[in-house]
Amino acid sequence: MKRLLTIVLCLAMVSSAAFANGSKETAPVADSKSNVVKIALIIENTIDDKGWGQAMHDGILEAQAAMPGRIEYSYSEKMKPVDAGSAARQYVAQGYDIIIGHGAQYKNLMLEMAEEYPNVTFAFGTSSEVGPANVFTYMPESEETGYLSGLIAGLTTKKNTIGIVGPVDGGDAARYNRGFVLGVQAVNPTAKIMVAHTGSFGDFVKAGEVAQSQIKAGADVLTGSSQQALGALRAVADYKDQPIYWVGQDLAQLKIAEGYKCIAASSYNYASVIKGFIEKRDAGIKGGECIPMNFKNGGFIFQFNDAFKTLYTGAIETKVNEALATFKAKAGTIDWSSVDYSKL
Repeated sequence: MKRLLTIVLCLAMVSSAAFANGSKETAPVADSKSNVVKIALIIENTIDDKGWGQAMHDGILEAQAAMPGRIEYSYSEKMKPVDAGSAARQYVAQGYDIIIGHGAQYKNLMLEMAEEYPNVTFAFGTSSEVGPANVFTYMPESEETGYLSGLIAGLTTKKNTIGIVGPVDGGDAARYNRGFVLGVQAVNPTAKIMVAHTGSFGDFVKAGEVAQSQIKAGADVLTGSSQQALGALRAVADYKDQPIYWVGQDLAQLKIAEGYKCIAASSYNYASVIKGFIEKRDAGIKGGECIPMNFKNGGFIFQFNDAFKTLYTGAIETKVNEALATFKAKAGTIDWSSVDYSKL
């Protein structure tokens, strides 16, 4: 009995140490079968940020549900790149197979760790780079989701003025914004499109200020991407009784209080990426590839807000469905890099 008590106490101490520094484990696998893949997520925001962090967290949970008994999952929130190395090393020490630094800001860390631990798979995104043999990258081809949002905005605006609140002009945000411009121009070439960047992926306050400025300049439909976009949506929601709307880049935005202003939204389906990681590891591939995300491979999801059915039924729904059919048939149909903001 005394020996049993000692073992229990030791296990409790190990469990407590394993998830220090803001790390948490969700739905752990009870056994240690060889086909269990241990996945760790490191994010700078939180798993309920209604944006970037939550999208990946939800994707891992979805993959976990779709692959019973295959995935053990832990995460660390609010990890600045300078602090993330400690969390990553803890995960390596605990035998994790795949460690994801969810954001391009973790690129250097993931590459350094990969060189030091060649038997562990590391991943970061968004990036179209092809890394070493044990590093995966992932790149949402978000010009597709941006294009859908642009079609909706171009056909919805009454003031013929539209706003984009971006984080930075790079990565998938740049692709989304330029795809959005092309979508607007495809159905409303005379619309004025205002583009502004907050310079941050998580500055809600700045995003709200930018959105307010665009609304005061006449914008009646706005969009934006990354976590910071939630601040812009909140600014739109301040105009409760005015026809000012939002087109979202995360389905979670449809379900929050401010979502009553959101006509439709797209989401990144990271479940497809996670399943891809596991399938490749099963085949003996630990990295060295970039996994794209698009409508064709199930990497994106789109949904209208039913509350706006009278608004989008008709031309908007038809145009969106036509574009979706094109995207699902073939990826890479939007020349997003052709957009020059200086010519808007």
